[in-house]
Amino acid sequence: MAEQIVSPGVFTRENDQSFITQQPVTVGAAILGPTVKGPVEAPTVVTSYSEFKNKFGSYFVSNSQTYSFLTSISAYNYFQNGGESLLVTRVQSGSWTEASSSQVSNNATVTGGAEATGSETISAVFADGTEARITDGTKVYRFIASGNPIPQDDVDGDLYFFSTGSTATLTATNLAAEINKALSGSLASASVDLVVASTDTTTLILSASAVGTPSNGITLATGSAADFSTQITLEGGVNGTGNSNSFTLKTISEGIIQNSESTVAADGSLPSGSADNVRWEITSADSSSGVFTLNIRRGDDLTNEKTILETFANISLDPEQDNYIAKAIGDYRRVIATDGTVSYLKVEGEYPNVSKYVYVAEVKTPTAGFFDNSGNAKAELKTSIPIVQSGVFGGATGTILTGEGNYFDNITSADSQGLVGGNYDTAISLLNNKDEYQYNVITAPGLIHSLANHTSTLNTLITNTQNRGDAIAVVDIEDYGATVSAAVTAAQNLNSSYAAAYWPWVQIQNPDTGKLNFVPASTLIPGVYAFNDANAEPWFAPAGINRGGLDTVIRPERKLTKSNRDTLYEANVNPIASFPANGTVVFGQKTLQKKASALDRVNVRRLLIALKSFIGQTANNLVFEQNSAATRNSFLASVNPYLESVQQRQGVYAFKVVMDDTNNTPDVVDRNQLVGQIFLQPTRTAEFIILDFNVLPTGAEFSS
Repeated sequence: MAEQIVSPGVFTRENDQSFITQQPVTVGAAILGPTVKGPVEAPTVVTSYSEFKNKFGSYFVSNSQTYSFLTSISAYNYFQNGGESLLVTRVQSGSWTEASSSQVSNNATVTGGAEATGSETISAVFADGTEARITDGTKVYRFIASGNPIPQDDVDGDLYFFSTGSTATLTATNLAAEINKALSGSLASASVDLVVASTDTTTLILSASAVGTPSNGITLATGSAADFSTQITLEGGVNGTGNSNSFTLKTISEGIIQNSESTVAADGSLPSGSADNVRWEITSADSSSGVFTLNIRRGDDLTNEKTILETFANISLDPEQDNYIAKAIGDYRRVIATDGTVSYLKVEGEYPNVSKYVYVAEVKTPTAGFFDNSGNAKAELKTSIPIVQSGVFGGATGTILTGEGNYFDNITSADSQGLVGGNYDTAISLLNNKDEYQYNVITAPGLIHSLANHTSTLNTLITNTQNRGDAIAVVDIEDYGATVSAAVTAAQNLNSSYAAAYWPWVQIQNPDTGKLNFVPASTLIPGVYAFNDANAEPWFAPAGINRGGLDTVIRPERKLTKSNRDTLYEANVNPIASFPANGTVVFGQKTLQKKASALDRVNVRRLLIALKSFIGQTANNLVFEQNSAATRNSFLASVNPYLESVQQRQGVYAFKVVMDDTNNTPDVVDRNQLVGQIFLQPTRTAEFIILDFNVLPTGAEFSS
């Protein structure tokens, strides 16, 4: 697809004339999908499966059953087959946030704080017997509307009757008055710590009578025994006394799985701790020198058997020092921003993240100028240094959707691993930036083109890949249980040399759970490409017995006949075949381009991707250079030897590079353009082996 020439840059163009009538920077695959943990919609490079599990997890437990996502299975197979670099973008549904560290106490005290508050409009008409309930922990206090005469309070002191008045209407005013009366009477010694006010007959305001967190979570509900709905929940209470908080850490990973916050057991374990979350610990602190040591521990370790993931020794709260905590750990936070319809990642903070698990969200008590002119620590700053202690993380939001039956062969249009196609849109938009994110193949296992909620998303993925011009999208066209005819029909809706489809599904043993699962082909194809590139070159066909074997596959969904394979291949669907002596094999390498040309083959498309990558990188050095013969010769001196090496490695039959006065005429130069033309004859693969057996009569001679 032609690029518009507007701003300065390198513009690579290709002319497909094959219709029938030094090395580039190494890039790998990109995969989009849900994961157990990790940053949401923040493309992240991993270079091994162990690193993938460390950052994104592998499996989770729901209702005593273990589950894993297609994303992790694909990552495992990719690295098992020689992949070196994988760009992972976690996709989820709903709102996701990081977990924050619990208070990192020091010896400074704070004043002030805030009361817990809440308000609600009350407009219900109350007849006799309807009520309001205040719930404080496990204790419930009931206020029941009643006509005259008003019964006496019950002996437990938690049941109150009040008159609704002649109109039998519960108003905020008379309810507030009754609650206030109880607070000054029999409730005065109870745990409820409220001040109640009403601004008018419909708005009831509750607040705690003192600052702090103890009143957070007190609720007031109105209605009847058959139908109660919570009207007010007190929140926002902040403790105003005691040790202050030195700093706040947040997890890089998002979701409630990051919440390790729970009461420490006798053995030092955390009930909410797991291998997928973390806890923090201050192991040493010196208020005289202003430094301390911070450990990040795994959430499921024990006090006497610590699993320390990271240690940051001798760090400080002084922004003027090189050991400042934000510099040592990092304070980058990536957030999604939009410019029109384009999404991009915006980095907030000053210092790149050094920690793999946390970043510094805020330094509450910085100690700038910690030492006086005599070199002694200032007394007013010494108390800001954290004390020896340990803590947890909490407050994260975002839950993995674990609806039964939405994984593997039970994926549906409405529920694919807890997601629908639209959940992928932002991630796909982010990956449209090829200057920021580099890859040569992209997949979104779990999205099926024939499913209604997935079609437009995969179309966008293909379009973006085509616009980038430096990768190929592997898409799944049919769900589990489809027929050959359905797969052929689904492929007819696609037409691009930047996309390829493989079918049918295959059964594998899940590397994380040990279960046997059926997975769509796109889960494994990036691994096939990686094996092909590690053992040959990108322009070799990633198919056949030598380079297309699927060693981790137990069996395909169905065994294709020769006729089935012919039908699929004619429709540009690459068959996954099974042979008794060779196992399961990718037995096709067509792109989804409908028109017959060299670019209807995967190896040719990947050849062009590899060549444009190297030549484009070479041309980057020419931008803003003089448009002269010397500049052009410099380009030719780099590109010609590279193409000669490609020719020697069986990538092209022949080539020619032209960048001279014939295509850089004075009018081209005057437009500040430098034009180069690369002519290629791609090497074709032998896909149809024809062996003629000729039976000769006795006595016939064989010519040499």
